[in-house]
Amino acid sequence: MVSTADIQPSGRTHQTAASALAVETNGVNQIAEHERKGQPRDLFWPWFAANISVFSISYGAFVLGFGISAVQGLLAVALGLVISNLFCGVIAIAGKRASAPTMTISRAVFGVRGNRLPSALSWFLTLGWETVLAAIAVLATSTIVEHLGWTDRTVTKAIAMVVVVGMIAAGGLLGFDLIMKMQRWITWVASILTALYMVFAARHIDFATIAALPSGDAPSFIGAVLFTMTGFGFGWVNMAADYSRYLPRSASSGGVMCWTTFGSSLSPGILLTFGLLLSGSSKPLSDAIAVDPVGALTTILPGWLLLPFVVVTVLGLAAGAVMDIYSSGLSLLNAGLRAPRWVAVAIDSTLMFAGVIYIVFFASDFLGPFQAFLITLGVPIAAWCGIFIADILLRRRDYAEAELFLLHGRYGDIRRMPIALVLAATAIGWGLITNPSAGWLDWQGYFLGSFGLGGAGGPWAHGNLGVVVALLFGFLGYLTFGRSFVRKQESLPLGETTEA
Repeated sequence: MVSTADIQPSGRTHQTAASALAVETNGVNQIAEHERKGQPRDLFWPWFAANISVFSISYGAFVLGFGISAVQGLLAVALGLVISNLFCGVIAIAGKRASAPTMTISRAVFGVRGNRLPSALSWFLTLGWETVLAAIAVLATSTIVEHLGWTDRTVTKAIAMVVVVGMIAAGGLLGFDLIMKMQRWITWVASILTALYMVFAARHIDFATIAALPSGDAPSFIGAVLFTMTGFGFGWVNMAADYSRYLPRSASSGGVMCWTTFGSSLSPGILLTFGLLLSGSSKPLSDAIAVDPVGALTTILPGWLLLPFVVVTVLGLAAGAVMDIYSSGLSLLNAGLRAPRWVAVAIDSTLMFAGVIYIVFFASDFLGPFQAFLITLGVPIAAWCGIFIADILLRRRDYAEAELFLLHGRYGDIRRMPIALVLAATAIGWGLITNPSAGWLDWQGYFLGSFGLGGAGGPWAHGNLGVVVALLFGFLGYLTFGRSFVRKQESLPLGETTEA
């Protein structure tokens, strides 16, 4: 029998205030029935707003940086976005079924304490993303204000840093209700201002220059697809259920999946396409984006449009960073921090602030370390994603929610098999990727030679094969070895246990 002494701290007290300006007290716990609300279509707003950032325009330059043609780039964008965001849609179903955050539900796979490993990876990934988004907002604001005539960039960066980090931290602290309301407004304001930018920037598109871009080989195309996947859907999979967990149990699972996928794919699909055409028309602009991804986009704007561009830049980047810091706080709690959710957010905010200082004032290059960060962490997250999606597809019943917090419940304490799958998939995946722009990652790519892929200097060196291999290894491995365990979990009456 289970004991109430096994219950893990939930990071929650009873939520009494419905106001968006009240601090959310729900943490890693399951959501009470009286707090469940909304419809699947409500998920469109947070996911659309989180991805409408003008930073997505810069991704067009990043995609073409793989040495592919415009047609190949457009296909890579479509495949990368739809496939990776579909994973988010599937994982969002688990939120509705379990009434808990993504990394709490992951305990059903890895065990209550075994889940601390993927939770720590999730925390590190979301912390990295929120830091990068905040830094981009600061750098872009500094560049734009300089164009407006303020030449003291150090002061501008310092002021922008305090404002941007403060806004993101406040949104993460107040939590779900504020985020859901805020994202609706950001969607409309950012959509209008982004459309205005595109109207004025479109005159710089040169279709003849774009059509002349040479085609890349298969490894380059696959690398572009996987880079898009790691930059978008794979950056959200570890938090995809955090916003669907408030939905009523009667909500349509198909609706949850479709609205999540549609919302997270629509805006970046439009913006990446536009960015690809824009950067493909000008090599100098593409090179400038690599140094200052958003600030470079202002160089083709009339002066009067710079101030609205500041607004849309900060709003779009903050929308994504707020979702990151909210979910990273939940991941930190699931990684073992015993504290209220707001304490986790405060820790994240402090680390984010330190990271922004480093990127803004000391880092000499942005694109290289950013790609290395995405691809390296993308491997273990892809492995976790494959395992978690396989577990969702294997389950025929909803989760025993209370037992997600019991060391000796049906989900167990530490499950060795899925942990071993993540570790093995990561070891294989890191052996199939390279990051030449980050010297501290020179040890990667150790399987490229032995697998007949040409070694670290061969055609597949930059194909990021390790990401998809880790995903498939985790998915197929858990389908093979996890099926019987899931069936055993679901056959137990409440109060009985399984072996880890």
